[in-house]
Amino acid sequence: MIHISDLSWIKRYNHPSEFTKVGEKIDVAILSIDKENRKLALGHKQMEEDPWNTFETVFPIGSVHEGSVTKKDDKGATVQLQYGLEAYAPARHLKKEDGSTVEVDAILPFVIIEFDRNDKRIMVSHTRVWEQGVAEEKEAAKKEAAAEGEKTKKAVKNIQSKVEKPTLGDLGALAALKDKLKKAEDGNEG
Repeated sequence: MIHISDLSWIKRYNHPSEFTKVGEKIDVAILSIDKENRKLALGHKQMEEDPWNTFETVFPIGSVHEGSVTKKDDKGATVQLQYGLEAYAPARHLKKEDGSTVEVDAILPFVIIEFDRNDKRIMVSHTRVWEQGVAEEKEAAKKEAAAEGEKTKKAVKNIQSKVEKPTLGDLGALAALKDKLKKAEDGNEG
């Protein structure tokens, strides 16, 4: 017997008829022998090397990949990625920037939000793709405003440093000049 989970490393099958037909020949590996019950456990996917080690480097969390929505229900959608890999997008991650929802057969960018090598599960989000773009724009605008503010501060400091400020010595000279003027004024009156 071949369990449906031993048919493919990548694709999940609900029934063996989705993979093969009765009477068709496929290569298999013997996984275990149960002498007591006279059963063999067979596997087809074991004829190839497990590609999930490679997928982990190709689909790191946060990376963006183009995907095609193949199935959709109230809970979410199945998204076909490259290499025949299927990912799942929860319903809340299917919102488009214009407020509409991603539909079946749509080909859009999706960001990897979870990669579980052990369960062979990938979760993706289309919503985060454009939300990240909006957040990056806001952050860029904030940085630009901060840079402008810093530039203005430097300009003000530069101008202030060029303006001559009175010193105590200047104040003493002004006081002496004031006294001279007052004496001259007093002398002219009398």
